[in-house]
Amino acid sequence: VDDRLASVNVLVVDDDAAVRGLLNVALERYGATVTAVETAQEALTTLQVWRPDVLVSDLEMPDKDGFWLIAEVRALAPERGGMTPAACLTGLVEPEDRAQVLRAGFQYHLAKPVQLKTLIGIVSILALKP
Repeated sequence: VDDRLASVNVLVVDDDAAVRGLLNVALERYGATVTAVETAQEALTTLQVWRPDVLVSDLEMPDKDGFWLIAEVRALAPERGGMTPAACLTGLVEPEDRAQVLRAGFQYHLAKPVQLKTLIGIVSILALKP
């Protein structure tokens, strides 16, 4: 059993139910505790009551997108989750997309479809950060 994500709480945000399910199963297989939500608004609400160690968010979502979410999260006080390490999962893979994602406040840009090994590695790296 590979439990390198044991005791790591991960908040997953993706409007695609299949992707949410896949990420949920994958992260839990490595020991993470996962809360998966469908919208950026739901993610922000969840973050206020359940403090994840890592946020993994889709970028392109209807209504409010990943850029809106990371801006809202980064505007929070550190003790309210404003410093939560975050990875962005997106189909936008051009260098300028990556730069925009990192400037927005995400620590990592993950291209879809994401390799499971890459996802687990990035989440474990982010979970180490204070």
